[in-house]
Amino acid sequence: MTTLGEAARGVLLTADPHAKRRAARGLARAWRRGDIEHRCDTPMPDQPAWPAAPELIAPNRMPKRGKGGSERGRIALLHALAHIEFVAIDLAVDLVGRFGGEYPCAFVDDWIGVAADEAMHFALLDRRLRQLGSHYGAFPAHAGLWEAAQATADDALARLAIVPMVLEARGLDVTPATVDRFRAAGDEASAKILSRIYKDEIRHVSAGTVWFRQKCDEMGFNAVETWHSLVKSRFRGSLKPPFNDSARERAGLTQEFYAVIAS
Repeated sequence: MTTLGEAARGVLLTADPHAKRRAARGLARAWRRGDIEHRCDTPMPDQPAWPAAPELIAPNRMPKRGKGGSERGRIALLHALAHIEFVAIDLAVDLVGRFGGEYPCAFVDDWIGVAADEAMHFALLDRRLRQLGSHYGAFPAHAGLWEAAQATADDALARLAIVPMVLEARGLDVTPATVDRFRAAGDEASAKILSRIYKDEIRHVSAGTVWFRQKCDEMGFNAVETWHSLVKSRFRGSLKPPFNDSARERAGLTQEFYAVIAS
């Protein structure tokens, strides 16, 4: 029987975006059927396999996209979001392959489900790009998300603190305004996709918060104080308002976590 670590490594080392998407969803199906052993003794790669395009450049070299007023600006924004969802597949798969052995099966259930969601999100965005005459890989992108994975590769608690509770939570803050801009431009098809992603991301942030709190409880740590310490030591950026307090609250990420240390 294939182990969880072996299956996760296989997804991470798949470079083609569409093959990776299919592999992530196949991993989820196999896990739910009971075809994968809950064992994580296979080392995860330091860097997943990615396609030659998009070209990855430093965040400060990324061209300005504007705010989605023009069709080209909207296409560039959809491309950036597609890249985020593509990397998010690897983030979720790496989480279960690297740390799944430290947690019960319910943890793997949650994060395998997140990986399948991210694969579906990528597929929706890539299809929309093609409908608009573009494709994934047509614009440059940056690898800032994976830098967070590298910075937390040694600690499951740090990974949960930074990836779902900081990076994905940021998506909750900015997506509603993005949906409004697409609707104002008459692009209802894209707005519906982003609205779907937004609803799923609330559940993803919730999963991160629940498992972070649970692990802190097991270790006898104060969850809020531990999160503050990890964000200060492991996250290179800063927490910037405005925050979508209501969506964060629905995800269990209450203001006691982020309000105190926001810049």
